Amino acid sequence: MEIIWSILAIGGLGAAFGILLSVASKKLAVKKDEKVVAVRENLPGANCGGCGFPGCDGFAEALAAGNAPLGGCAVMGHAAKKKVAEILGVEAGEAKPKAARIMCLGKNGCKDKFVYEGAEDCRAAVALAGGFRNCEFSCIGLGTCAKVCKFGAITMGDHGIADIDLMKCTGCGTCVKACPKNTIEVMDLDIDIYPACRNSHRGIKVKEVCEVGCLSCGICAKSCPFDAITMVEGLPRVDYSKCRECHICVDKCPRNTIIRTKPIKRARILADKCIGCHLCAKACPFGAIEGEIKQTHIIHDDCRGCGMCFEKCKKGAIVFEEVEDSI
Repeated sequence: MEIIWSILAIGGLGAAFGILLSVASKKLAVKKDEKVVAVRENLPGANCGGCGFPGCDGFAEALAAGNAPLGGCAVMGHAAKKKVAEILGVEAGEAKPKAARIMCLGKNGCKDKFVYEGAEDCRAAVALAGGFRNCEFSCIGLGTCAKVCKFGAITMGDHGIADIDLMKCTGCGTCVKACPKNTIEVMDLDIDIYPACRNSHRGIKVKEVCEVGCLSCGICAKSCPFDAITMVEGLPRVDYSKCRECHICVDKCPRNTIIRTKPIKRARILADKCIGCHLCAKACPFGAIEGEIKQTHIIHDDCRGCGMCFEKCKKGAIVFEEVEDSI
């Protein structure tokens, strides 16, 4: 009987405590903001921190409270962004896809100033005399950016420079924060060209440390017919609102530090639509279009694909074609 009474007593106490805990959980429960929950369900869940908040939960709370911009998440697709905008009662807007780019072409062109045998971490290497690369602006190449990338978009090539897979990169910027040399920059994915060097020194000083670094010569800026490039603190800066994708800067750069990201294109005139108005020829800054008034015009190989003729043609007689399969 003593054993039975003991079992009943313990069971009774357990039931009583269970009821008390159940009541307490309901009375003391912290109610979740339904808006935060709905927003969080539409976030990608990468928890990359690129938005500046502690993961997707923190970003969802900030969005619901109106303390974060909808475009703060680089990983979120347009469909998800539209749903979140509906939940918040705001306009989604059209955000351009972004991707990170390595702003260094050192590869084997930049030699080491000493043999480094420390931790396989760029930040640790930089802490030792600024790093082992001769160029103070060079990618260290120990893969810290690759380790922090949550999307597997960065790998380390045998050339000692990080490679970014633009198809996987979301432009979240986590790698930018991790790079101690500031050799990574997030840009619009759709850009046509970009200067891929951060060495702001000039001429001989650059040649002493790197065989491919920008010389700050300014030839790219001087040769651009659309004034899309200016020199800022010894480095070319591209105004993409002015850039016409003519690639003259790429051809003129003596060190090949301006990278072309798209195939070259050339204009072609459709004979059955051209009325010989001559507007295209007048608009071409390269003198690549020839023809008599009221006769079908032709485009020579001097065409740079800038699109000026296309904008002036009133008959839709100009189309563009890629002239090479790869870059």
